Amino acid sequence: MLTRRERLMRTLNGQAVDRPPVNFYEINGLEDTLDPNDPLNIYTDPSWKPLIELAREKTDRIVMCSVGFVDPPVETYESETVQYWEGDSLFTVQTIRAGKRVLTSRTRRDKDVNTVWTLEHLLKDADDLDAYCDLPLPQGGRMPDPGPVLALEAALGESGIVMIDTADPLCLAAGLFEMGQFTVMAMTEKERFHRLLDRFAEILYPRTEAIAQALPGRLWRIYGPEYASEPYLPPRLFHEYVVAYDRPMVEAIQRYGGYARLHSHGRLKNILDHIVATGCRGLDPIEPPPQGDVSLAYVREHYGDRLTLFGNLEASDIENLPPEQFEGRVVTAIAEGWGNPRGFVLQPSACPYGRKLSPRALKNYEKIIEVVERG
Repeated sequence: MLTRRERLMRTLNGQAVDRPPVNFYEINGLEDTLDPNDPLNIYTDPSWKPLIELAREKTDRIVMCSVGFVDPPVETYESETVQYWEGDSLFTVQTIRAGKRVLTSRTRRDKDVNTVWTLEHLLKDADDLDAYCDLPLPQGGRMPDPGPVLALEAALGESGIVMIDTADPLCLAAGLFEMGQFTVMAMTEKERFHRLLDRFAEILYPRTEAIAQALPGRLWRIYGPEYASEPYLPPRLFHEYVVAYDRPMVEAIQRYGGYARLHSHGRLKNILDHIVATGCRGLDPIEPPPQGDVSLAYVREHYGDRLTLFGNLEASDIENLPPEQFEGRVVTAIAEGWGNPRGFVLQPSACPYGRKLSPRALKNYEKIIEVVERG
């Protein structure tokens, strides 16, 4: 029998395995090692313990990890970040002086919800974009520190692998705007928007190259492409804002034996050719309709010789469907994905983010393992 690490690595290389690898995405069995005194750590609630243990003992663990630097990036412009609590919410306010303009963003993180809500976006209009692009680039961030990744791999042993996690230029650019304003800027101010993307590319490309060289042969996840998917932007702009900017990252990762996986929620059908054009080796989460617009079977049939497929259990189904109905979704996902020429990994599209994990969600995670193990 293959070890869990062997099963994952053989899958990434398009080699035969004994069964479909299965992982729970963000839930990887390490959540109980997080700071128990952190008021924002939702996993201290006892309801999570059985799922954390299940992930540790039964899943093919893929642990997402960002890579730090010996010379951490340092901003060379005037900025300030202030955090404060109001009730059970942590607010973060960032201000940046950009020429004659003061740019401000505000976010909120609630104690019982594992997500960050943006209340005010840093850039509000084209003039803000111009001022931001005139700022000097951060200094440093050229010497990766592989130590934490190596230590994590040692702790995982044969139970799984580490996946290096990075945004792409589009993710960093789009996140500076309110969603409606982003789409308007991307469609009507293309020259300006390219300037913003070029700024982030100048930051990300050397970092990606350095990390890929220091930690060769790892799986990577590149997130952000979904910002240019329908209905937000037309497919031609996906090619312009994703393919052109993500391909150099993919090439750097794979030049050193790594595996680049693109992350894109929602509609995929009209951008699949563009995704393949980045040269990536994998795709997730391939959400089933109605969240997405294409079946896993379709992607396998038309693109399975070029992409390792990760998916496609919808997170909302885990939380909402009765276990007997959810079991059918698991069986369908395996039937549609298993046997893909480049490999298939069964996984959800995301995970619950509330402090208390519901008994139904736990039962459905257990159902995933039950279906996989019975073959």
